[in-house]
Amino acid sequence: MGPPPKNSVRMEVRIELKPGVVDAEAMSVEKSLALLGLAAVPRVSTARVYDLVFDDVSAVEAQRLSEEAVDRLLANPVIHRVSVRPVPA
Repeated sequence: MGPPPKNSVRMEVRIELKPGVVDAEAMSVEKSLALLGLAAVPRVSTARVYDLVFDDVSAVEAQRLSEEAVDRLLANPVIHRVSVRPVPA
């Protein structure tokens, strides 16, 4: 994937589990790190990060479209917390 066109807006969507939701993958990593002798890492959490690149739209429209993608596909509001932010293209 090459660099985005100059008239594009790049948005970062970060999705994490809400506190209290079991993060099985993170628990497995914590255990594995301890077995490797890296017990100084007491807590691990996982997150998914999506880079969405929009062409020929304003920053406001890119934000709206990103939030729509979150609502319709990327996250479950019951278990996920989400942040959406613009990043340099």
